[in-house]
Amino acid sequence: MLSGPLPRALGNLSKLTELHLESNWINASIPPEIGNLKNLEILGLENNHLTGGIPSFICDLTNLIHVHLSFNRLSGPLPSRIGNLKNLTSLQLGSNNLMGPIVPSLCGLESIEDIDLSGNNFNGSIPIEIFSLSTLTSLDVSSNSITDKIPSQLGNLTSLTTLNLAHNSIVGEIPSELANLTRLTTLKLAYNNLNGTIPSSILLRFKNKSLDLDGNRDLCGNLSGFPSCFHSIPPSSDQGVVNKVGGRSNSHKISSIIVPISVSFVLFFLVLISAMFYKCGNKNEKCQTSLGEITTTKNGDIFSAWNYDGNIAYIDIIQATEYFDIRYCIGTGGYGSVYRAQLPNGKVIALKKLHSSEAEEMVLKKSFLNEVKTLTELRHRNIVRLHGYCLHKTCMFLIYEYVERGSLFCVLSNDMRAVELDWRERVNIIKGIVHALCYLHHDCTPPIVHRDIASNNILLNSKLEAIVADFGTARFMDYGSSNQTIMAGTYGYIAPELAYTMAITEKCDVYSFGVVALETLMGRHPKQVLSSLSSFSTQSLLLIDVLDKRLPPPRSPSDVHNVVLVSEIALACLHANPKHRPTMENVSKYLVDRRTPFG
Repeated sequence: MLSGPLPRALGNLSKLTELHLESNWINASIPPEIGNLKNLEILGLENNHLTGGIPSFICDLTNLIHVHLSFNRLSGPLPSRIGNLKNLTSLQLGSNNLMGPIVPSLCGLESIEDIDLSGNNFNGSIPIEIFSLSTLTSLDVSSNSITDKIPSQLGNLTSLTTLNLAHNSIVGEIPSELANLTRLTTLKLAYNNLNGTIPSSILLRFKNKSLDLDGNRDLCGNLSGFPSCFHSIPPSSDQGVVNKVGGRSNSHKISSIIVPISVSFVLFFLVLISAMFYKCGNKNEKCQTSLGEITTTKNGDIFSAWNYDGNIAYIDIIQATEYFDIRYCIGTGGYGSVYRAQLPNGKVIALKKLHSSEAEEMVLKKSFLNEVKTLTELRHRNIVRLHGYCLHKTCMFLIYEYVERGSLFCVLSNDMRAVELDWRERVNIIKGIVHALCYLHHDCTPPIVHRDIASNNILLNSKLEAIVADFGTARFMDYGSSNQTIMAGTYGYIAPELAYTMAITEKCDVYSFGVVALETLMGRHPKQVLSSLSSFSTQSLLLIDVLDKRLPPPRSPSDVHNVVLVSEIALACLHANPKHRPTMENVSKYLVDRRTPFG
């Protein structure tokens, strides 16, 4: 695996037509010497650690057909002259830190077939100029900060087969013109702020195809999971508070019934919320939404200033989850359930509400405080970020960043979602877990043992990066003590020595990591492999026989090497004797050096 910056000497290869350096550890910015490669047709630098902006000289390489720069750390805006690349058919810039508006000059890409801008920080609207790209078959702008409405002109992209605008802040109604896209087989508009009726032409058009509209709470229509529009009354812009509650019908008779009911509902809701505040915010027992001192600001932003007033934060959470209604529940762990909530400012958060009962109260409080204590000390891109918390016997929950793709377990358990994770992405997920555990074990003082590394506690963000979560059982290591404790963890991932020693060490996490690493490659829990290890019959298992059959076997030399390397590292981590398992620091070095722990 290559590391370091791109050699400037590459610029001397004037006849070079293809540059493939995908899936390495190349860092720094793209050197200007690359601009000398006037014959270059394919620029393949995805899945590295490139930084800086997309250099403007790339726009002068007019023979380019493929520009693949996804899964890096590139930042800044799109080059304004990108439309100069008239021969470009594939533009892959997903999963970077690019920002600013999507430039209208993209309309100059007259041969383009595939545009991927997902997982960046693009804002504003989608420029209508790009809807003249008659050759475009796939457009992915998901997981950005796109606002405004979906332009009806999008219906002009008649060659489009895939359209993904999910996880943005798009408003307005779904234009019926999308039904004109007769070749479209995948339409993803999930988790935006769309409203109104789902056009019947769209429902008919996608009857047997992939249509994802989840997370748009104000949509209605004849689609499973959405309310019927028969019971919805369209809002009018001049109806004020009454309109927000009940809307207006053309029938005065209907309005006269709806308004009193709506007002009664509001009064009931206010009484209910007041009662909650009395229980949860009485005297000195307010819910705390900051990890330090609270600056009481009525309209603060929990994400930027940590200054949300406890009561305001609580009422926002109650409204966003309808008092933790099961519809908003996205997962359940050993100590609590996780809910998705969209706050009034548009930010989406995850709430971990702890299960409670009188008998469990003290245990849960200890676990709750342990997780808060642990997460306040951690700062790592592969570890879930804690935004705040509420601590009271009637309302104990943690406020996390929302991790879009959900758990690794859920992705691998779903055939359609699992095939989206190719071998390169699966290896990268495993690397992310390694980075997180290496940080916990070797960069924290004292070291932290997670104790519950399992696929259900590994989340995937919009860039398909692994995020380690659920620190309810984490333990700070004290090398002056025995570190003996009660059994903790998820069945099938617990190190075997805990069955008889109960001694917690970092090697317990190493074993659990080995299980998750194999599970990621196999697509299922590696029960068969673990059984073979314990019965000393590993020789009867071939790697090709246990890999996830939902994917074609790895074929490129890079994929083959990485899959074999990860599987051998995982087996070393599963050694029955914890002393013979590698440390996570060693695992990280094996991956960087691309060498096996078996020599």
